[in-house]
Amino acid sequence: MQKANIDVKLFAARFSELLHESSENTYTLAKKLGLAAATISRYANGLMAPKLPTLRAIAEIFDVDPDWLAGDDVPKERSTPGRWAKFPAPNVTDAFVTFPVIGEIAAGYDSVALEDAVGETIDIPTSFLRGREKSDFFVLKVKGDSMYPTYQDGDRVLILKQATLDHSGQIGAVLYEDDLATLKRVEYVDGEDWMRLVPVNPAVPPTRIEGEKLEHCRILGVPRLLIREV
Repeated sequence: MQKANIDVKLFAARFSELLHESSENTYTLAKKLGLAAATISRYANGLMAPKLPTLRAIAEIFDVDPDWLAGDDVPKERSTPGRWAKFPAPNVTDAFVTFPVIGEIAAGYDSVALEDAVGETIDIPTSFLRGREKSDFFVLKVKGDSMYPTYQDGDRVLILKQATLDHSGQIGAVLYEDDLATLKRVEYVDGEDWMRLVPVNPAVPPTRIEGEKLEHCRILGVPRLLIREV
């Protein structure tokens, strides 16, 4: 993504001017932008500049030209599309599917698989199902840090149900010892009697499942969408 060429001092002055002239404050604006109030204060004090999408969102809220807000010598009022125009506004859709969050899957080991819904739901845009039925998926909550930074504690993951992996090294949701579940990179060799569950976090060692233990191990599915609160 191209970085916004922003004059930090001019942006801070003009941003502060907009705050002073409006009914907005650091808290109300932070809520609208999905940012911390401290970040809004840093903008106003010239300690940091926003990224391009945030700049455009601020200009939209105050109905001013984003080029002016960035420090350009242009009118304050909205005019013809300027240098940010090639970055279109996000497409917001009402087409979504609601999934219950089903228990937790450990990004570690030895976590009992929870099959019951935890009372939480999450909305997934229908487009992410890629034409499949809702019943082909389920959503799990990640627990632990062995897959950090790819998957973090508290992440929700949309899992496509499938009993096999597409290739060795693919990340999968795995049930082992009949009732323990984990999210790991799975390594194997076709025709051999073993598999290795490999964390992304190098501080956590892999575990090997072989022989008779493989009879108590199965693939639940593969991740298709990560949902993370920031």
